[in-house]
Amino acid sequence: MPFKITVNGQPRTVDVPGDMPLLWVIRDVLDLHGTKFGCGISMCGACTVHVEGEATRSCVTSIAEVNGKRVTTIEGLSPSGNHPLQKAWMEIDVPQCGYCQAGQIMNAAALLKKNPKPTDAQIDSAMEGNLCRCGTYLRIREAIHQAAGNGAAKAGSKSEE
Repeated sequence: MPFKITVNGQPRTVDVPGDMPLLWVIRDVLDLHGTKFGCGISMCGACTVHVEGEATRSCVTSIAEVNGKRVTTIEGLSPSGNHPLQKAWMEIDVPQCGYCQAGQIMNAAALLKKNPKPTDAQIDSAMEGNLCRCGTYLRIREAIHQAAGNGAAKAGSKSEE
């Protein structure tokens, strides 16, 4: 059955089984490789995307669940890479291996949209489900604070407007 979704502002129709995880639709069908596979059981956050503006684990979300909805991947957060979070990530040199960072940024963007000036405790609470094997949590928190000061909540993404 074909499913209709809007990905990064672009209407798309995909003809896949309804139980196919959104992650595999994004990566294998739509050829967007920024969203990563980490655990496959919603425990690490590497696959985080936005569905209707909410941080969502794409590895456990079926395409049928998002039929007719707006999905934003890391590629759609800011096509030019100038979202305040992306800038802060680079300025603070957050990533080491970088594998989890797309999921970290997408979760942080959802946090800042809801809470434009989070405290350390609020950041820690919101980000606790996103794992970083390299342990860059302090730099992640610093980057979120920096982005909050630079208007990340207002920046949004093209596909969520």
